[in-house]
Amino acid sequence: MSGDRTVRRLTALEKSASTSRVLNLVSVQRHAAEDPAIVQAPFFNNRFLNNSIILKHRVRPHEMSMLARPKGTVTKLLSPIDGTDLKLGARFLMVGQRGFDDSAEELFGDALKPGQRDRQVLDLLDELPSLDPFLLREHLKRHGHQPARAYFAITDADMARMFEFVRREITDLVTLSQGDTAASHTQRMVEKLLSSSPEAGFEPLKETLKLSDREYLDGIFSWRGFLYYKWLLTDLKPQVKDIIAEIQSVRPRGPADADTTAYLGEARRRLTSAVVGVGAQVSDTLSTYDKAYLALTKEGKPLSFREFLLEAPEMFQGLGERLGAMQHVCSFWCYRFPQGKRQTIAPDELMDVFLDFEDSLVVEGADVRLSA
Repeated sequence: MSGDRTVRRLTALEKSASTSRVLNLVSVQRHAAEDPAIVQAPFFNNRFLNNSIILKHRVRPHEMSMLARPKGTVTKLLSPIDGTDLKLGARFLMVGQRGFDDSAEELFGDALKPGQRDRQVLDLLDELPSLDPFLLREHLKRHGHQPARAYFAITDADMARMFEFVRREITDLVTLSQGDTAASHTQRMVEKLLSSSPEAGFEPLKETLKLSDREYLDGIFSWRGFLYYKWLLTDLKPQVKDIIAEIQSVRPRGPADADTTAYLGEARRRLTSAVVGVGAQVSDTLSTYDKAYLALTKEGKPLSFREFLLEAPEMFQGLGERLGAMQHVCSFWCYRFPQGKRQTIAPDELMDVFLDFEDSLVVEGADVRLSA
């Protein structure tokens, strides 16, 4: 990638909103710096970390040797050389790279030493398959960290809709366990499932399914993730359909060389195929949960749900990466091309957008493979 292209993509990250693949702390500091909650509850205590961009980054072949252990996706820190302008470049670190501790100390002092509060937060980010704001906030809260709400783009209306969706989803389970008193218990069970300690409300399920404490804790957290992703997909499907159509129809303005023109034509085809393919894989994974839940609540087969809870943590990782990639495409496209506004973009910038989407959509274990 050329230096000019690198700068343009960094600048686009700087100006964009957070997505499920990008946590833009630079933008939050820029637009909410006067919010007292930001001062009282920063995301990171270290001011350089708190003015960084964090992303879930697809590891390229030439980067594999940088990692202590091979991974398909890593958590990447971008620390601007000048916090006001990414055109001047940024230093970067990948969590899990060789010599991480020494490099982190050089950039951030003691902030990311093992055991420090900021290192704990970064490790928690690294545990998640995406930087989706709901899961990110709840995962941090579960481990005792509550940064200001401005860092998480979750509206009260979205929370209310998700609450209602989960209520409908678990009604059958509550009815199974509570019988005639289910109605009075459903609200409380939903509140527990969406709380910072969801496992506290489902102890009878743990005993019924004969799960160890660790299996139970990991399974319940992943179950909540499946429910959230299922709700998210209902909103995402119509967006994906519209954005695929726009990717096919958008035409850049200005001169373009032959290579750029050829790339854009092929990238439209690849992106359409990739989005559809990844969406199908997301639906297939979510159907695993649906079948297990149906077996538990309608067919009297608890072992199927036990198997789901045991396998859910591993499936949750891949599901989050795939759905996160789809979310990123939708979020960034809607940010770059707001509804109702004319689509205006230069050929080289559209190429950068498509390259970013292709990087995002190549997920671990996917059947879809995009060429560079």
